[in-house]
Amino acid sequence: MEQQRMINKEIKELDSEKTSDVAIDISVVVPVTERIDDLREIYVQYARKLSAYGKAFEFIFVVDGSYLNVIGVLNDLKKTYQNIKIVSLSRSFGEATALSVGFEVSRAPVIMTISSYFQVEPEEIDRILNKVFQENYDLAISRRFPRIDSFFNRIQSWIFHRLTQLLTGRTYHDLSCGLRAIKRKVVEEVPLYGDLHRFLPLLSYERGFRVAEVCVKQSAYDKKRRIFKPGIYIRRLLDILTLFFLFKFTKKPLRFFGLLGSGLVGIGGMIIVYLGADRILGHGAIADRPILVLGVLLIVLGVQLFSIGLLGEIIIFTHARKVKDYAIERILE
Repeated sequence: MEQQRMINKEIKELDSEKTSDVAIDISVVVPVTERIDDLREIYVQYARKLSAYGKAFEFIFVVDGSYLNVIGVLNDLKKTYQNIKIVSLSRSFGEATALSVGFEVSRAPVIMTISSYFQVEPEEIDRILNKVFQENYDLAISRRFPRIDSFFNRIQSWIFHRLTQLLTGRTYHDLSCGLRAIKRKVVEEVPLYGDLHRFLPLLSYERGFRVAEVCVKQSAYDKKRRIFKPGIYIRRLLDILTLFFLFKFTKKPLRFFGLLGSGLVGIGGMIIVYLGADRILGHGAIADRPILVLGVLLIVLGVQLFSIGLLGEIIIFTHARKVKDYAIERILE
């Protein structure tokens, strides 16, 4: 208890000194969704490490609508510490929305995200922050390594990341880890929606930002075996396919729809040619053969897909000036 009082006193002293300043160096965004540990303990441990790091900071707890029962705990915490903001959403919107709201409310040039449960050891935040403050990376993500959780967790994580690597060509090992340090320009230019918050490193890299992955020590409280509902696994697979399309064909939709449409037109055309030859050789009428309908259907479907690709190209061409797919590091004059 005495040690805890000393920690609280230390944080409050630093808190009162730094909240009097206008400038905040780090905004810590905590999306309170799904798994939730003792939020007071999470604040105390991370705030203590941030105080030792020597930067002014604020905490922003964004509470998803399904977990409003934690508001009382956070209000009590806010009465003790001044540098806390609490944002509660009207209903459940998911982690990506909670993070986006936290980014909007934050005011520091560097944003750190942490989970609402102990996923990594708090003392590891120095290594993440150093990548941004000292090595000038735009985004630093963490990788729990070595993993100490169950073999089942590691297998499903490996499959998820292997699929992501195959379809995007980028290798990251722990996209689900919530500890990240992000420069503000990244969150301003990379939109988050759906469940794509996991792929923030990939989306940021695609925009031209510098991304670093740092190995951190996994928390002893993060060992529990995680088995999700079948719908969640299907959503993750669809997210990866969405990312694959965004990576490969967003700027060139004709390559996707045109290739698919050409294939269907080709198959349909071969069926029609086969039936035509069959009719010329006198093997009977073709009007009542179901395969004729299939051939015509494939040709029509192929032409429609090709047209969608052309429309996509026209839309991209007319809006190309507004699309920015690069990041300028600096301009020397």
